[in-house]
Amino acid sequence: MSMLERLGLTALRQLDPETAHGLALKALKSPFAPNITPPTSPALATEIAGIKMPNPVGLAAGFDKNAEAIAPLMRAGFGFLEVGAATPRPQPGNPRPRLFRLTEDRAAINRFGFNNDGVEAITQRLADRPHDIPVGLNLGANKDSVDKARDYVEVLRIAAPHIDFATVNVSSPNTEKLRDLQGADALRALLTGVMDIKGKTPVFLKIAPDLTDAEIAEIAQVAADTRVDAIIATNTTLSRDGLQNRHKDQAGGLSGRPLFAPSTRVLARLYLETDGKIPLIGVGGITSAADAYAKIRAGASAVQLYTAMVYWGMSLIPRIAHGLDERLAHDGFKHISDAVGTAAKDFA
Repeated sequence: MSMLERLGLTALRQLDPETAHGLALKALKSPFAPNITPPTSPALATEIAGIKMPNPVGLAAGFDKNAEAIAPLMRAGFGFLEVGAATPRPQPGNPRPRLFRLTEDRAAINRFGFNNDGVEAITQRLADRPHDIPVGLNLGANKDSVDKARDYVEVLRIAAPHIDFATVNVSSPNTEKLRDLQGADALRALLTGVMDIKGKTPVFLKIAPDLTDAEIAEIAQVAADTRVDAIIATNTTLSRDGLQNRHKDQAGGLSGRPLFAPSTRVLARLYLETDGKIPLIGVGGITSAADAYAKIRAGASAVQLYTAMVYWGMSLIPRIAHGLDERLAHDGFKHISDAVGTAAKDFA
């Protein structure tokens, strides 16, 4: 991490977290933003559902909710990006404050509530984006919608021509009754509707970490039956185990370092339940190349991060990619796909 990046992070952490986040997005559009060609090598080049990525390190949804900073994010070293979540109609989300920094825990709690400009505005920005690396859109439902399943179909219908993949997000804890859609019957109906209109757009499913083994098995079966292209494991957690920060009891979803173990367990269980036949993307608590490599060995074909950048900066992204390359070589893997799931039983 450079001195300039260190000073910038220190300054941002003196501000309200949501204000700091907004300034970080603005900084990405400035001349001081990173300008890094995404790291790659024969071992790191990744393909999921026909989507080619120079490396398997992606940006998780939520950082760039409104697709405002796609071009500069493409120059930060990521192998792929996910923006959103987008809902059919614009919505302000929950009242502020709704984002809390848990510094001692290297974590954050948010209860944003799908605040976004709406799919029409977001799609217009997606239509004008560069195509240097793949970009996906996280699909959401409006808070006051009477038919949330239909909202996902509507967002995908509008955005599909301008995205490389779509993620069905039924795992945010901040929209009332949204996680109810993870139940087998509701999830099957929702995914069937989305898959019916997806055309050539790969569809991913994002699930919660707060699932029993039986629920994980149900989701794996539904995903297989509906031919979902990949599963993202996981979203934020409702657990507060072991937290130290004064904000630990705030309502919302917890992300960051404390999420690493539970999200990796769900990932590994999914890999075993699906026999490795559905590509998985590991998210939750990644702060280093070692963490990303653990996700790969637990069953992930790619990884995503977000909260770690609050504490370790954007330079973390190429460091993780280069670190993965080194670990693969050290362990004798010629390609990252050779390492996927090799330690799944240890993490499950």
